[in-house]
Amino acid sequence: MLHIAAGPGEALRREAPRRNASGDAPRDNARDNARDTSPDGEASAGWRALGTLVRLVVTDPRCLPEATGMLEADLAAVDLACSRFRADSELSGLRTASGRPVRVSPLLAEAIAVALRAARLTDGDVDPTVGAAMSAVGYDRDFDRIPRTGPPLRVTARTVPGWRDVHLEGRLLSMPEGTQLDLGATAKAWAADRAVARIAARIGCGVLVSLGGDIAVAGPVPETPEGGWRVRVQDVTGSPDDPPGGPYALIAIRAGGLATSSTAARRWQRGGDVLHHILDPRTGRPAEPVWRTVSVAADSCADANAASTAAVIRGRAALGWLARLGLPARLVDATGVVFTVAGWPDEPVPARSEIPQK
Repeated sequence: MLHIAAGPGEALRREAPRRNASGDAPRDNARDNARDTSPDGEASAGWRALGTLVRLVVTDPRCLPEATGMLEADLAAVDLACSRFRADSELSGLRTASGRPVRVSPLLAEAIAVALRAARLTDGDVDPTVGAAMSAVGYDRDFDRIPRTGPPLRVTARTVPGWRDVHLEGRLLSMPEGTQLDLGATAKAWAADRAVARIAARIGCGVLVSLGGDIAVAGPVPETPEGGWRVRVQDVTGSPDDPPGGPYALIAIRAGGLATSSTAARRWQRGGDVLHHILDPRTGRPAEPVWRTVSVAADSCADANAASTAAVIRGRAALGWLARLGLPARLVDATGVVFTVAGWPDEPVPARSEIPQK
């Protein structure tokens, strides 16, 4: 089974996903270091990269080896350019700029442009200048290496430098001294968009890429009864081979992407405080966990992820904001109550046990 999320152009907008009415369990046949072929003819592979689970699905099994090689190369390049945790990454190298303009690679320039666009479209809710604040709350290395418990942190409200002071003209980047960029809120979704477009254009088959639940699709859609990629969206992280552990929805998408942001997945405890990775840039602290998960569909995975992240930060106000934008979304609050807006399909009643999305 697959997790999914999506987003649009200069305005955040998208056609609603379709409900999976077949009663069949959506599949995510990809397992770590594994390849598989479904009865419908789709082929899939799974491995880990960018600190998360990668899932690749193609509509023609003959495309899988080349698609896998392309995706592996794309993700390796993105990691080397954009990682906040690699000392040898291009992003880490920006810390020595001391406020001077720096000419960056085309790949990093594109990643930063996507991050600045997300900041603009969300009125600063998704701000790439939270890097230092993220380290201050304990997210200063790959998540797998963060101790889940520890002594109390003296974390006080702090303002972040602010995305408006980051200027990118072509490949020339300038920002105030001491600014630390964190592209974690946008880079995976952008990488999924970039990869599916490249693979579909090169190979010609339908492609789905999921990077930790940020999903993008391109090319011909699978021949399913729903006429699209079948995806299970759920708010409890788990193995794709396990039955869902909480509320979930079965949907189908034909284009664009789908993203889920969560305050329940990447969490750690310091003293009596439970912290998570979605920071409110106005305080430099984790956003209030009003929503356990927010899933949004849009014309690109990058826009879907920007909207889902901003919705977590906006709290209850996200319902009206997403509805006004016309973005189909599913929001699960801290008590497990599910809210849907802008044409997101109603929750189906499962006919039998199914496999989870995350």
